Amino acid sequence: MEEQTEKKEKKNLIEFYNKHYKMLLILPALLLIFSFIYMSFFYSSNHDIFKRDISLTGGTSATIYGKFDITNLKQDLSVKLEEVNIKEIFDLITKEQKAVIIETKTGGEETKKILEDYLKYKLDDNNSSFEFSGSTLSESFYKQLLIALFVAFIFMAIVVLIIFRTVIPSAAVIISAFADIFMSLTIVNLLGIKISSAGIVAFLMLIGYSVDTDILLTNRVLKSTDETINKRIFGAFKTGMTMTIIAILSVVTALIIVKPFSSVLSKIFTILLIGLIFDIFNTWVTNVSILKWYMEKKEKKQ
Repeated sequence: MEEQTEKKEKKNLIEFYNKHYKMLLILPALLLIFSFIYMSFFYSSNHDIFKRDISLTGGTSATIYGKFDITNLKQDLSVKLEEVNIKEIFDLITKEQKAVIIETKTGGEETKKILEDYLKYKLDDNNSSFEFSGSTLSESFYKQLLIALFVAFIFMAIVVLIIFRTVIPSAAVIISAFADIFMSLTIVNLLGIKISSAGIVAFLMLIGYSVDTDILLTNRVLKSTDETINKRIFGAFKTGMTMTIIAILSVVTALIIVKPFSSVLSKIFTILLIGLIFDIFNTWVTNVSILKWYMEKKEKKQ
């Protein structure tokens, strides 16, 4: 009796999906429209596609060894230095604070003098280290990273077109990958995360993660002709979701471990986590709906 009920429920679910799967495309379309609207306002306000940290804008990074009260330190230095950001460095085993990293747009010599006046002792190689990057060099590096990101996406799109040699399935993969990155960027900006050079590398990694499950799905649906479309989709779904869930669990574990110790790695894993979540949505709603629509039309013509 239970088996018959389960089969009936499964049949009803399949019938409902077959009838309404095209309507599901409204959800990603609305999300993408929201992302475009938000990013347009963001760009008009900030004149950039995301907020950059000093590795991409230029400035000073000072590492001061010792224990400090972060709240008071930031409050006091905010009136003396330009755009201050303070990070703590902990011992991996004892979790004891070992140093702080003070990032600011203020020049290197000026920053050092202000810090010495505030701390009431001289800063040297034994108790601190300073790194300074000029705005021109940082701007050039930033543009090169964006070009690398754009070129990587273009090459990915070309490879997808070569593999599948059909416009609509290839376009579905490319659209899903673009949506993953663009929606992730929107959330990063909504959360107020400042992107470093490592953050752009995380978006580069997302291109690979985004197309992984999309290619698996598209390859299975297009080339496995001995099964129904729904069976092919379900088979790809089981494999693809297993891959994505394992990736998400790995990223979450890494994020929990590194968050207290490395802000750079923390940003990378945060961006990857956001992207992987959107990848589930864009692969198994956007891409799968476009593919199913395409395959049903193709079978009707045959």
